[in-house]
Amino acid sequence: MILLTPHLIFMRYSFLLILLIPCAAQAYVSWRMFQLMPFSLGWRLVVLGLMLQAFCLFFLALSPSVERLPLSLASAFYDIGTSWFIFLIYLVMLWLLLDVLRLCHVIPSSFLHHSWSGLGFVVGLMAVIFTFAWFHYNNKVCVQVDVKTSKPLSFPVDSQGSPRPFRIVMSSDWHLGYHNRRATLSRWVDMINVEQPDLILVAGDIIDHNARPLIEENMAEEFRRLQAPVYACLGNHEYYAGRSTAEDFFRESGIHLLRDSVAQVGGLSIIGRDDRTNRHRRRLSDVMAGIDKDSFTILLDHQPSNLEEAEKAGVDFQLSGHTHHGQVWPGNWLTDLLFECAYGSYERGSTRYYVSSGLGIWGAPFRIATQSEYVVLTITKE
Repeated sequence: MILLTPHLIFMRYSFLLILLIPCAAQAYVSWRMFQLMPFSLGWRLVVLGLMLQAFCLFFLALSPSVERLPLSLASAFYDIGTSWFIFLIYLVMLWLLLDVLRLCHVIPSSFLHHSWSGLGFVVGLMAVIFTFAWFHYNNKVCVQVDVKTSKPLSFPVDSQGSPRPFRIVMSSDWHLGYHNRRATLSRWVDMINVEQPDLILVAGDIIDHNARPLIEENMAEEFRRLQAPVYACLGNHEYYAGRSTAEDFFRESGIHLLRDSVAQVGGLSIIGRDDRTNRHRRRLSDVMAGIDKDSFTILLDHQPSNLEEAEKAGVDFQLSGHTHHGQVWPGNWLTDLLFECAYGSYERGSTRYYVSSGLGIWGAPFRIATQSEYVVLTITKE
């Protein structure tokens, strides 16, 4: 007889608990919207039915069933479902605030019951927030990071034959798939080529949870337009998409995948760690065992966990992603609590870090209180 400890009970029923929370949120928002709408019963039921369909599409978009749909339809379902998930979060927060204000007699109950003015306020506020969030996501920010080193490097030369700084475009979390399709990737490739980098580094999650759109749209062809060598490590989403499938795609795309391995580029030692999803990945000290101590080392590690490992191993610079900096507020507050560094530049001892909020995004194309970005790292001689 197996005794069910609290931990085992939680593990056994965690899926139901995870499912219960969004269902409760959907029920709460549906009930409050039903009370708010000044329509006839039939029209209110139609609106609630559309809301329920969007809610169900979120789970369909993340299920294997979506692979059986035509690509355009699967992409539409993915966009609608993941967008509604973000809308739902903000509608819950808005309705909780409105209910508190109602209970405190700040706003009258009539404003929230069969009210055209109340409906206009809720719909108008959501439209303003998410119109801004959509434009903000599509505005890609270039972050400049400068590093000086006394270590010997084979610096590139300019047109006059004089040494010039290394220029490296660094990014993470492209999440190419049902949402970020080939046309989007093409714009990103053009944007990176404009920077004229000597090297391109990607810290995981190039692929979203399914590689099918990348293969069907031949996105590898776009990657081959990049005008500098590309090195990348795996992220957790490459494991969701299937590691072997991801490796095949990277090979076809001309991306040098580093899985607990090291590449030498112009005197730089580029280290790529396997993602933490692989619980048997090698220790960083073992991966770096054969590296020349005088070389400038850049570590690609998708998830910014255990940052002290890079410091102890003597890494000069670490690039990570994964957090998206929470993607939308207040998610950034949560990631700040969970990670030693959830976003931006950071230092431990002589090791510098940059945790990127990502070039792309998971799910819905919205950014609130965070940004979509890529980093231009400039390395000069001290």
